[in-house]
Order: sequence, then structure tokens, then C-alpha cells
Amino acid sequence: MTIHLIKLCVGAESVEDLQSWIDERMAVRRRDGRPIEQIHTTRMFPKRVSEILDGGSLYWVIKGLVLVRQPIADLRPVKGEDGISRCEIVLEPVLTRTAPQPRRPFQGWRYLTPKDAPRDIGLVGVDDGMPEDMRRALGELGLI
Repeated sequence: MTIHLIKLCVGAESVEDLQSWIDERMAVRRRDGRPIEQIHTTRMFPKRVSEILDGGSLYWVIKGLVLVRQPIADLRPVKGEDGISRCEIVLEPVLTRTAPQPRRPFQGWRYLTPKDAPRDIGLVGVDDGMPEDMRRALGELGLI
């Protein structure tokens, strides 16, 4: 059974902000001749690896709302220069908007069951003409 992860997207003001951060990182990796993959490093390594790698995504909370998800391609254990074990979450650099879902702040990541995950509403970059503030307001009202 598939399970997802959910995490705060600290520093991002919007989905577009996250997309530009990803685009910049991918450009740097291309320029440096490194593999073209997006990696997010976190302290704790999930125990439910097989369920996550069975179609799981990382759902990002931006400014108090789940707004977007990214498919998880791999989970890699790594050791930092400080000797502390960490987890590299390898993400597909494709963002899919979700119906806005309010979330309170939390530390680290959490598991998210498919039944609790917000539904997809479309790929980022496909312009539906709706301003981000309107999308947030409608999501907070439960209308999208």
C-alpha cells in the first residue's frame, strides 16, 4: 500500500517560488555535470520505505496550506560531514498542484495516508488563469 510524506516547505512563499528554486537547482546540476535529480535532505530516515517507493509523493506545506506534491523517486541513507546519518529524498522535479488543505506547523516530516491526502488539481506551469491568492482563499473555504 502506498504511503506519502508531508513536510513544511520553509522559505517558499508560493508554489511558483518552489518551482523557481527547483529550476535553479536543476540548472546548477546541469552546469556542473552532476546527475539531474532533485534531492531534499532530512534528518530522519523513514521506516516505511517500500510503501513510500510504491508511488508515494512528498506533499509540501507552503504558508500553512498543502498546495503541491512531488513524486518520490528514491530514499538514500547518507552520512553528513558531521558524522550524523541523514536521508536524501530524491524527488521527481515535477510539481502537481493539490486542492489547498490547511496544516499547522510541525517539525520534520510525517506520513500521510492516501485517504488523508488532498486531491490533485493540475500540473504547475499549466496556466488556469487563477491568481494564487484566489486559489488559497477558495481552498480555505473548501471550494477547491
